[in-house]
Amino acid sequence: MAETIEELTVNYEEEGILVVKEIGKEVLSKGAWTTILFRYQDYDKGTQEFSPDKFTIRRYQKRNGQYLAKSKFNISSIAQAQKIIEVLTRWTETSPS
Repeated sequence: MAETIEELTVNYEEEGILVVKEIGKEVLSKGAWTTILFRYQDYDKGTQEFSPDKFTIRRYQKRNGQYLAKSKFNISSIAQAQKIIEVLTRWTETSPS
């Protein structure tokens, strides 16, 4: 468990092999509920190569001095990320202030 936002990561090892490699991290909101957008790659044991970039949005709740993972949304490809960007851009450009 992490005590600080800086300690939160999606890096994950199995049998000493890094199978999820974090390559980017942006804190979207801080507080009792923290939201972080991570950029990462999965390791393919068969090819021994990392996947193309993927993205995940994670929500953490801070309780008793520890950040607890509460929810996540995975964006599985750059194409899906671009579609989300397009829709959010369109919505925010036409939204009244």
